[in-house]
Amino acid sequence: MTPVLAQLRDSYLRAQLAGDRREAVRLLLEDGLGGGAHVDELQLHVIRAAQDEIGRLWQLNRVSIAQEHMATAISHLSLAALFERATPQPPLDRRVVLACVEGELHELPARLVADVLELAGFEVRYLGANVPTEELVAVVREEQPDLIGLSVTMSFNLPALRAAVARVREISDRPVFIGGHATRWSPGLAGELGVVQAGDDAGELVTTARRLAGVEA
Repeated sequence: MTPVLAQLRDSYLRAQLAGDRREAVRLLLEDGLGGGAHVDELQLHVIRAAQDEIGRLWQLNRVSIAQEHMATAISHLSLAALFERATPQPPLDRRVVLACVEGELHELPARLVADVLELAGFEVRYLGANVPTEELVAVVREEQPDLIGLSVTMSFNLPALRAAVARVREISDRPVFIGGHATRWSPGLAGELGVVQAGDDAGELVTTARRLAGVEA
């Protein structure tokens, strides 16, 4: 991360903690995009990085649940502002179904992935937080996607991830990728489930998704 992006992240974090939605968005659009930063840099090195710090502060009991929710709401608004102003790549004719597993309420990481992939040319069906496994299966059966992505942040939702992968495997042979903090805390999980770990940056994520979906380089 460049010093400029690090400074922008810190300013954005202060705006989050102050509950200043307008300032948070202004920083991204005027100081970020206006200063020459790319959308993917702002998504990952400002919004996600600040959100990770919010999570760390929450674990240390230095911010409340209400403050964490307020900060997350600001990040959703900020992602929407960036998405609206981004220029998508040409369509790849590949469809992705993306969801947080049953019980998983932390949807910001999955929302970010949905934005990155759609801007990269994928047709994204983003289902949001806490998707019941059987509803996920129904969507996969109906949409017949080329790729399926599952997100889990909290470790206690890993059994739901295992259940979702197992049920999806019963009806689809399409590749599955997983992401979220809980998957990074369990380094052997992807191999155990026979799925692919999503990349940690936009370029890696898109490269992995293109490969899994059979898009030629």
